[in-house]
Amino acid sequence: MAAPNLNWQQLANCRKIASDDIDNSIRNLAQIIRIHSLTMSIGPKQPTMMDVARLAGVSPMTVSRALKPNTSVSNATREKIRKAADELGYVLDSTAAGLSSRRTGFIAVTIPSINNANFADTLRGLTQGLREANMQVLLGYTDYDVTEEERLVEQFLRRRPEAMIVTGHAHTDRCRRMLEKCGVPVVEMWDLPEHPIDQVVGFSNAYAAKLMVDHFVEQGYRKIGFIGGDPSRDTRGQDRRQGFRSALQFHGLDASRMVAEQRPPITMREGAHSMRIMLEKWPDTEALMCVSDLSAFGAMTECQRQGLRIPDDIAIGGFGAYDLSEQSLPPITTIDVSSEAIGRIAADVIQNLLSKDIAKDPETIHRIEPRLLVRDSSRRRT
Repeated sequence: MAAPNLNWQQLANCRKIASDDIDNSIRNLAQIIRIHSLTMSIGPKQPTMMDVARLAGVSPMTVSRALKPNTSVSNATREKIRKAADELGYVLDSTAAGLSSRRTGFIAVTIPSINNANFADTLRGLTQGLREANMQVLLGYTDYDVTEEERLVEQFLRRRPEAMIVTGHAHTDRCRRMLEKCGVPVVEMWDLPEHPIDQVVGFSNAYAAKLMVDHFVEQGYRKIGFIGGDPSRDTRGQDRRQGFRSALQFHGLDASRMVAEQRPPITMREGAHSMRIMLEKWPDTEALMCVSDLSAFGAMTECQRQGLRIPDDIAIGGFGAYDLSEQSLPPITTIDVSSEAIGRIAADVIQNLLSKDIAKDPETIHRIEPRLLVRDSSRRRT
C-alpha cells in the first residue's frame, strides 16, 4: 500500500499527537512510581509463615503446629521455630487458624460500666481464669441500656465467639432470642434470673439488701432510708430496692423513704445530692442504705458537711466492699459479693463447657452468698 501524501501541517499535527502521547505515558509512569514509593514507605513487609519456615528449616505446616499449644511438635523443633519467629517479628494469624479449627479464642463479655470497681474485679477474675486456657476477652459495655446490650450481642455473635457472658438477667426480647439460639455457652452473671438462658453465676440482690436492713434493725434503727438509681435502667439496683422494701415490711417498718431517680451509675456526686434530698424530705432519718459504696461515701460526706455525726446522728451502709469503704472515716458498713470470684467461677464454667467436661460441674446455677461487713458507720456506740 502506498504511503499517504501529507502536507506539512498534517505532519506537524502528527508530531504533536505523538509528543502528547509520550508525555502522557511519562506522567502515568511517574505516578505509578510515586504510588509504589508511598506503598513501600508505609512500612516493611510483614513476615509470613513461609519466612519462618525458611529460616527454621522446616515446613510451614510444622510452623503452624509449633506456634499453637498442645500440638505434637518436639520441644527442640518448637524452640527453633519460636526463635525464628521472634527474630522475624512474626505473629501467628489467629483468624486464619480459627477458620481451620473453628475456634476463635475469645469470649465476648458485656458489662454495664467500665469505671465500676466491682465489675473491674469480676473482669480480673475472668481474664485470669481464661488465660490458663489461652482465651481472651472481647469486652463491650452497655451503659445500663438493654438496647445497647442487644446491639453489642449482635455484633459479637457475628465474630463467632466461643462463649457469651452477659451481666444481669434483663434483656430485650430480640437479645434473649439471639442468646438462646447462638449455639455457644451463655453465662448470665451478677444475678439469679428466674428464667435463666443457660448458665448463671450470681447472687440475690434482694437478699443482699435484706442483710443490711436486718443489721440496721438489730442495731435499733427504725427510720431507715434508701438511695439508689433509676430502677428502669439498673435492674440489680431495682432488686436491692425491692429487697429493702420487703425487709422493712417484714419488720413492720415504713418503707417510703426512698430517693432513687438518678441515672446509674450512682457515684459519690449522686450520693451526696440524694442525701440532701433525703434530709430535706425526712430529716429524722436514722439509718440509710445506699445502692453502692461510692454513693454511700458521697452521702456520708454530705452528712458531715451538714454537721451530722456518723453513726451517732445517722448510720450509713453501702454495697460492693470497695477499698474506699474500708479506708474512709469512719469505715463504711457494706455488702461483699465476692466480685472477683464471680469472674473466676464464670471462667471455670466456660472452660468446662468448651472442653465438654460437664461431669466436673453439672450445676447450671452457681450461687454466690453475699456477706455483711459491719463497720463503724453503722455500729451503735456503747
